[in-house]
Amino acid sequence: MGGVRFVLYLDPPYCIMSNMLKLAGLPRAFLMSAATGETGPYHCLCFRRKSSHSPLVWLVPLQEMMTMNSQTVYLGSTRTFTKHDEIKMPKKSKAKTVKRPSTDAEQLPPKQSKVMDTQSPLCFESPASLFQSLIQPMGAEQFFSEYWEKKPLHLQRTDHDTASYYRSLFQLSDLPGLCAEDLEYYRDVNVVRCINGKKKVLNKPGRVKSSVLNKSFTQNKATIQFHQPQRFKDELWRIQEKLECFFGGLVGSNVYITPQESQGLPAHYDDVEVFVLQLEGQKRWLLYTPTVPLASEYSVESEEKIGSPTHDIVLKAGDLLYFPRGTIHQASTPAGVDHSTHVTLSTYQRMSWGDLLLDIFPNLLCDHSKTAVSLREGMPRGLLLGDSDNLDSSRTLSAGLRALADRLENGTQEVRSTHMKRDFIMNRLPPCSRQQLLEPAGKIPALEDMVCLRFKDHMVITVEPSHEKTDEATQLVVFVLHSLKNQRENHMMGGSCDEEEEQDISRGLQFPLSHLQALRQLQQVQPLAVDQLQLPTQEAKLSLALALWSESLLVAL
Repeated sequence: MGGVRFVLYLDPPYCIMSNMLKLAGLPRAFLMSAATGETGPYHCLCFRRKSSHSPLVWLVPLQEMMTMNSQTVYLGSTRTFTKHDEIKMPKKSKAKTVKRPSTDAEQLPPKQSKVMDTQSPLCFESPASLFQSLIQPMGAEQFFSEYWEKKPLHLQRTDHDTASYYRSLFQLSDLPGLCAEDLEYYRDVNVVRCINGKKKVLNKPGRVKSSVLNKSFTQNKATIQFHQPQRFKDELWRIQEKLECFFGGLVGSNVYITPQESQGLPAHYDDVEVFVLQLEGQKRWLLYTPTVPLASEYSVESEEKIGSPTHDIVLKAGDLLYFPRGTIHQASTPAGVDHSTHVTLSTYQRMSWGDLLLDIFPNLLCDHSKTAVSLREGMPRGLLLGDSDNLDSSRTLSAGLRALADRLENGTQEVRSTHMKRDFIMNRLPPCSRQQLLEPAGKIPALEDMVCLRFKDHMVITVEPSHEKTDEATQLVVFVLHSLKNQRENHMMGGSCDEEEEQDISRGLQFPLSHLQALRQLQQVQPLAVDQLQLPTQEAKLSLALALWSESLLVAL
């Protein structure tokens, strides 16, 4: 029985058991047949091997469990567990009992948590403290009121510690070792050079070889662009994971290594907010007034169109440069500088009010139509054929939209983001050192225990139609989605997955709509006694706590 994880669910909702059967590869009919002739509810025992994501599920009627006097013998085990027992993990996993919540301490790599904080000028105590230390000596409040989405900011650093730390994030000498990681051109690396205002791609066929890359760099004076280095560099993973928690959106990165008197890309603007960290050498940046403020897409601009630069800045190792999306920019390595290495941290792509409206509007309109008879009335005959008065139709639609806006303003209409939340949680970075943290922490929670969420910044709650295919009318259910099992290696790399694979990436739980308020309690009030959860029965309260605990999302204090 070595290497097996024991998980106990007490009286789980039907949907939880259904999810577990799906993970185990068992048909839902198994649940129905197991329940035949029984009056329920059921206790559910889940056995999961550490080397597999396929648990074995066993259902036991409540009456039988009660005759065991609140004790359960796990199949294949010689030990008897009670609901109050702490589950011991095999020594090989090195999982430790969590006594008190510490969102950030939990997520730090155990071997680095004591060392990095003394060497790093960045503060990893919280997402907010990380961002504050990134833009020091400026305060976050001043930054967001004066610079964010408004104008560029250049922060010069003269201290040796910051320059040394930035250099450790990525440097030219790292490339030979990274080339051994089976890198591919286009996917992982681009070799480019700006010639006469146009980008020339110098990628080679096949895998990336260090010798070929070095030749392109030294002889062709090409820029090496390394895509999403946080997949390989732990400290960038650590920084970007915290920034994703801070911004509530994806944070990508690219490293650019440019030889002296060379330029990699022509003048262009991006659809992301950009933070440039100068890691090695120097880079001259020319910034221009945006032709499309807060642009929503990438575009190259001609030299004739952009005019004179508003900023002419030389970044040195340790410096930081911020500019809003839409800012036209180009950068080159000055003469006399051996090479320049910088990393761009980018965020807020498709995170505008317009993007949010595209996400929430279908649900808003659907909900409003349930109470607004005017929106359920048929449209004029021939409207689609162009035979009706467009002005009258526009007025009718405007009245419906105004009524919806009034409901939003007075708080009677809930805003439910679904696709944006799912996209973020499915594609963001997992917590650092996640392998040590994915097992349930501490004892199994009981009604009298105080509990809190373990990874509050890594989970979202959505209200969506049930994905279960039944003959009954579709009902709304609650999904608790998290990113604990996301793959760091795939972060910001795009690609396509079929529906089942996408759902597997975004791990989570499904609950009845009646559990929504209790879940929001856990998000807003910490710590909280299980018995205080706003659910009608003690069994439901305990079931919710145990489901979250087994998913590594909750800990008993």
